Amino acid sequence: VTPLPELFLTAVKLNHDSTGAQYLHVAREDKNNLFSVQFRTTPMDSTGVPHILEHTVLCGSMKYPCRDPFFKMLNRSLATFMNAFTASDYTLYPFSTQNSKDFQNLLSVYLDAVFFPCLRELDFWQEGWRLEHENPTDPQSPLVFKGVVFNEMKGAFTDNERIFSQYLQNQLLPDHTYSVVSGGDPLSIPDLSWEQLKQFHATHYHPSNARFFTYGNLPLEQHLRQIHEEALSKFQRIESSTTVPAQKLWDIPREYHVTCGPDTFATDSTKQTTISVSFLLPDITDIFEAFTLNLLSSLLIGGPNSPFYKALIESGLGTDFSPEVGYNGYTREAYFSVGLQGIADKHMETVKNIITRTIDEVIEKGFEDNRVEALLHKIEIQMKHQSTSFGLALTSYIASCWNHEGDPTELLNLGKQVTQFRKCLKENPNFLQEKVKQYFKNNQHRLTLSMSPDEKYYEKQAQMETEKLKQKVDSLSMKDRQQIYEKGLELRTLQSKPQDASCLPALKVSDIERTISFTELDIALAADEIPVQYCAQPTNGVVYFRAFSSLNTLPEELRPYVPLFCSVLTNPHFEDEEHFKVLVKMTAQELSNGIPDSGHLYASIRASRTLTPAGDLQETFNGMDQVRLMKRIAETSDLKPILRKLPRIKKHLLNCDNMRCSVNAAPQQMSQAGKEIENFIKNLGRSKKERKSVRPHVIEDPTFKPCQMKTHFLLPFPVNYVGECVRTVPYTDPDYASLRILARLMTAKFLHTEIREKGGAYGGGAKLSSNGIFTFYSYRDPNSIETLQCFEKAVNWAKSGSFTLEDIDEAKLSVFSVADAPVAPSDKGMDQFLYGLSDEMKQAHREQLFAVSHEQLINVSNKYLGIGQSTRGLAILGPDNVNIDKDPSWVIR
Repeated sequence: VTPLPELFLTAVKLNHDSTGAQYLHVAREDKNNLFSVQFRTTPMDSTGVPHILEHTVLCGSMKYPCRDPFFKMLNRSLATFMNAFTASDYTLYPFSTQNSKDFQNLLSVYLDAVFFPCLRELDFWQEGWRLEHENPTDPQSPLVFKGVVFNEMKGAFTDNERIFSQYLQNQLLPDHTYSVVSGGDPLSIPDLSWEQLKQFHATHYHPSNARFFTYGNLPLEQHLRQIHEEALSKFQRIESSTTVPAQKLWDIPREYHVTCGPDTFATDSTKQTTISVSFLLPDITDIFEAFTLNLLSSLLIGGPNSPFYKALIESGLGTDFSPEVGYNGYTREAYFSVGLQGIADKHMETVKNIITRTIDEVIEKGFEDNRVEALLHKIEIQMKHQSTSFGLALTSYIASCWNHEGDPTELLNLGKQVTQFRKCLKENPNFLQEKVKQYFKNNQHRLTLSMSPDEKYYEKQAQMETEKLKQKVDSLSMKDRQQIYEKGLELRTLQSKPQDASCLPALKVSDIERTISFTELDIALAADEIPVQYCAQPTNGVVYFRAFSSLNTLPEELRPYVPLFCSVLTNPHFEDEEHFKVLVKMTAQELSNGIPDSGHLYASIRASRTLTPAGDLQETFNGMDQVRLMKRIAETSDLKPILRKLPRIKKHLLNCDNMRCSVNAAPQQMSQAGKEIENFIKNLGRSKKERKSVRPHVIEDPTFKPCQMKTHFLLPFPVNYVGECVRTVPYTDPDYASLRILARLMTAKFLHTEIREKGGAYGGGAKLSSNGIFTFYSYRDPNSIETLQCFEKAVNWAKSGSFTLEDIDEAKLSVFSVADAPVAPSDKGMDQFLYGLSDEMKQAHREQLFAVSHEQLINVSNKYLGIGQSTRGLAILGPDNVNIDKDPSWVIR
C-alpha cells in the first residue's frame, strides 16, 4: 500500500495466489470509476492476430452469447468510456462509469468477454477477414476480401506518418515481436486462420498473463470478490511465455529506406521525403532513467527555443519534424527519434549532418536553467490539474512499463522523480550533457530511416492485393467455393436477424437522476464594461482563465486566415517573414497529415457547409477549404501580403469590445484573479466606437440561404469517408430531444449493422450537433454510394417505426451517458460561457429527453429527415468513383 499525496491517491498492489494475476488498485475520491484488464500480446507475424482477437472477443461470450455485447452495452449502460486497444505488445480493455450498479454490469460483461469468448467462425469472418462474393446473393459476382479489421488497416496504411512510425519500430527493434505489425498488414491479414486466432487466445488471454487495474472511490473488496468469482477461480496458474527479450545491441549503425503514397496536399511535389535518425535507449522499467530521458527529449525538441527546432525546423529544409519525433516509451526499450519531413532528396545528407552537429553543440553548451525549470514546473502543474478521465490516463500511462514487469506504483511517484532529478542536476551540472553523450553521440544502435513517395504506391498496393486474392481464389475447390457462398449467405442472414440481447445486464431509465445539479456562476464587469464569468470550484490551487472573442465585426475576406493567426499568435516573431514561413509550412503539413485519421470529420464539415452560417464558417476554419488554403499559402514565395493581414485580424480579435472572459478558481483566489483580468484588459486595444453587447453564441448573416451541395474530394485512398448532413432545429427546440434520441437509435439498431457488420467499414452512424445539424457518417469504408443509400434506408426504417420501447429506452441511456459525463472543476460553467446554454435550458432539455415517445420519433423522422423535407448536403473523401463522376449533381474537387 503506497500513499501518493501529491496525486491525492493511494495505490494498492496485489497478486492472485492461485493464478499469479497482477492487480493494481488506485483509491481516489473520484466517482468516475475505471476498470481495465491488459494482456501481454506478442505476435510473431503481421496477420494482425492480437487486433482481430481484440475485435472478436467482444462479439459474444459464454454467459452473454448474443452477437456483439460490446456495442449493445453502449446502449444498456451509463458508461463514460468503453473501448479496447491493441498496442505493439499488449491489448487493453478499459471502461469507466459513475454508477456502481453499472460498474458491476460492465465488469461482468468484460470479464466474460476476455476469458470466455465464443470466438465463433462467423465473428472472425466479419471482424477479421473473409472471402465473399461482391454481391453475397449472387454466386456469379467476383470474390473479394472483406472484413472490418482488413478495411481498418487498409485505411491506416494510407497515413504516411503511420507507415513511417511502423517501419521505424520494425527496423530499430528487429529481433522479436516489434519487427511485425501487431495491428495487421492488409497483405498479411488473409494468412490468418480461425484456428490460429483461437490458439493465440488460449496462450495469451490467461490470468497468469493478465494485469488488472481499478480506480476511483468504489470499495476494492467488492471488485476483488467479483473478479475472483466470475473469472479467476476457474483457472490454474500456467507458465506464460510472452516475455519480450532484450533487443541485441548493434555494433554499427544501420540505414533503411521505404516508400509511401504521394501527399495530395504537399506544398512542393519535389519535397516529400522524410528522414530521421533514431537511437535505442534503456529498458523502460528503469523508471528514473526513463523520466530523465523523457525530460531530456522535451528539452531537445520542445518549443521554438529547443536546439533541434532551431537547427532543423528553422533551416527551412523541411516542413515539420519527422513522425515519432522525441522520446517513445511504448516498447520494452525506449527510443528517441529526430528528423524532418517535407524535404528534397538531395538534402538528406545535410539533415543527417545537422543532427550530428546539434548533438555536439548540446554536449558542449548544455541547456539554459530557465528551460529546465519551466519543464519541471509544467510537470508540477499537470500533477495539480484534475481531469475527468484521470483513471483512463493512469491506465494508459502505466500500461507499457507494467507490461514488462516495471513497478507501476514507482512510475506514479512523479514527485519523487522530480526531487531525484533536481538532486542529480545540483550534484553534477553536466548531468544532462553526459546523458546526451552516452545515449546519442556514443550510441551505435542507431537507425537512419528515410521515406519517399512512389507515384504508383497505391497502384502497387492494389496490384499486390489483387495477386493475393487471385492466389487465394485459384486454390479453391468447387466445394470450397460452394461453402464460401453458403457461409456468405449465413453471415448475411445472421447480421439481418433481430437480436435478442435479453441475456445482457442493463440499467433502466428509472436509474437516471431526474434533475441536474446547478452550477453557481457570478457575472461581474471588469474595466466597467467587459463581462467576466466567475465560477468558484475546488481547482487544487490552479486558476483557469479564458477569453472569448466575437468574430462578428471581422471583415469577410480576413476570416479564412483566423486559424493561421491563432497558430502564430503565441510566437514572439510575429513580423519575421522567415520565421512565419516555417510556421506556415508546419501548419500545412500537420493539416495534410491529419486527413487519413479524420476523413469522416472533413466529409461531415463539408456536407454541412451550405446549411447554416456556422457550418460555412466551420468549413472555412476546419474543413478541406482550410487545408487547401494552407497548402496555397505554403507554396507562396512572397508571404508579405499574408503577414499584413495578421495585424488587421488582431485589431478585431484582441479587442475588448468584442470580448468576454471567464475564471474558474478556488474561492480564495477570485479577488486576485479579478485584478489580473483588469491588467489583461488594460493591455488590449479598444475601438473608439461605443461597445455593443457581444452575442458570441450567434453567427449573424441575414443574407444566408441554405442550399444542397454534393462534393467528392478525389484522394488516392483505398477507402472512403462519407458524410451527409441535414439541417434540423437547435438545442432549445422541443423536437431537438427526439432527434437526439433518434440519432442514437438509428446508429445502434440500423446503421451499425448495415455499415460496419455488412458493409465492412470500420465505423459509421448518426449524430446530432448542438446547432441542429443531423449527420450521417462512415469511416474507413470500402463503399460510398452504397453507404449513402444506406443512410436513406435508415430514414425509411425510422419512419416505419419498426423499433420497440426497449430500443428507445436503450437509446435514452446512451444519450444520458453523454449528457451526464463528468465535468472537471476547470470546465464547470463552460456550456453557459461558450454556447449560452444555461442550467435551466439543460434541465428543460433533460425533461424532454425523458418524455420522448415512439410517436415523436416517427414524427421527427418524417418532419426533418425525409427526402425533400429539409435541406441536406453530401460529401465523400475517397478514390475515383464512376457513378459519381457521371452524375452532374456532384462537384468533383
